Amino acid sequence: MMLSPDQAEADLSWTQSDPESLLNGLKSAGCTSDEPMEGDEKARCKPDPPLSREEKRRRRRATAKYRSAHATRERIRVEAFNVAFAELRKLLPTLPPDKKLSKIEILRLAICYISYLNHVLDV
Repeated sequence: MMLSPDQAEADLSWTQSDPESLLNGLKSAGCTSDEPMEGDEKARCKPDPPLSREEKRRRRRATAKYRSAHATRERIRVEAFNVAFAELRKLLPTLPPDKKLSKIEILRLAICYISYLNHVLDV
């Protein structure tokens, strides 16, 4: 790897001046003990205990890929929900016909309209 005089030391990936980040790097590699080690103990690091189901789920949900997939599913769900309300709105008679209604108003009007149609059929 060639170093140029313009390249700052902070740009180098192998330098870690922050002891906290170095410790976190060791912990992620399986070295979780905070006690100083001697001799052969330095070469052996205790493996992390197995993660619980909740912790695995929490870590998986924290990834950018998971969040992106979840946002996509939610967007599709909301779009389908809005299309369903638009279709229901087209079936309901109002004056003026293009009156803007909220979702709750659409539901209330649909309930009243169904009741009215049942009444018409019963008579």
